[in-house]
Amino acid sequence: MTISPTNMSPESGTDDARSFDTRQAEADRQTALEAARRNARSTLDRDGGTETPSLKLAKEYLSLGGRRRSKIDDNITKVRQWEKDPPEAERFWKERVETLSDNERKQVEDFLPTINWP
Repeated sequence: MTISPTNMSPESGTDDARSFDTRQAEADRQTALEAARRNARSTLDRDGGTETPSLKLAKEYLSLGGRRRSKIDDNITKVRQWEKDPPEAERFWKERVETLSDNERKQVEDFLPTINWP
């Protein structure tokens, strides 16, 4: 029995159909990817000035090398610290974050990297 090649696409829903690709499908994926990247850049540019004060504080703390991490469980945030902060980050945390009200401090803590997932 000889099987001859065919120019027909595989039947929809089969493994062969899922692995079958055309140049047009690849071009469509590339076009969609570029559009998504443009949209993401545009969104980042627009939102650049809308960071909340708590997000700004968290970013500044982390930029100083801060190592605290949040643990969120049932909407309860706790901060964990396994490694010592660099002196600048420790000073920043004590002067700018610990002095906030409980609610404001929680908002900053919520922006720290979490140990709940990578």
